[in-house]
Amino acid sequence: MDIKIIPALLCIGVFLIFAMPLSVGIINIGNGAGMTVSAVLALIFIFWGRVSAFAEKCWSRTGGRIALCCAAAIAVFCVVLAVIISIFMVKEANDPPKDENTTVVVLGCKVRDGAPSLMLRRRLEAAYDYLSEHESVFAVVSGGQGDDESVSEAQCMRDWLVSEGIAPERIFMEDRSVNTVENLRFSKRIIFENGLPEKITLVTDGYHQLRAEMIAEKQGIKAYNISGCTSWYIAPTYWVREWFGVVYYKLFG
Repeated sequence: MDIKIIPALLCIGVFLIFAMPLSVGIINIGNGAGMTVSAVLALIFIFWGRVSAFAEKCWSRTGGRIALCCAAAIAVFCVVLAVIISIFMVKEANDPPKDENTTVVVLGCKVRDGAPSLMLRRRLEAAYDYLSEHESVFAVVSGGQGDDESVSEAQCMRDWLVSEGIAPERIFMEDRSVNTVENLRFSKRIIFENGLPEKITLVTDGYHQLRAEMIAEKQGIKAYNISGCTSWYIAPTYWVREWFGVVYYKLFG
């Protein structure tokens, strides 16, 4: 068996993993980039003879050598950058507070037919576990109402937590935000107006914690992190999307 078929099959497997979220309507720059890169790599291995012959032909010309070196440098830079960002993402995925002097802020996610989506429910489960163990801690549930949502994400989250036994007076709603920046800005205002602890414990998915904490720090908020569990088949898509999100926020946020 041609040894090149093994990496080609691996690349095809990676392509299918990034394609899986399409079956539940998830498409973003994460699975777009993942499918594109894995498909290109698979084709390179499958047609290795033609690709290597083309590369040799390019290398024989000055312009071709410059183009190949630039392409290689860009590829190496992107890989190194992705690894560095991933290290920080892993580091920030779970950093719980050392005491109870924080306010839990649960970041919203999709609501489907008035109920939490799977991703949102897992964030709520993580928040519920923490709030159950620390009964003096208050929470802000943060998320507005999308055009395709019957209730705001904040209302949905509050209803779910109350139904699980968290006292309603411990939960404050922020139901106007449409993105993470507004989640934290409006939640900070609610925390201030109600005299709650200014340090927060962010509850979101692990892949999202790094960028959420970057946004919090820019708004002068000290944040700790507790993460919900992300389904394995969508984790790669959202992880890659966060690479782009972190770079974009760092450059333009």
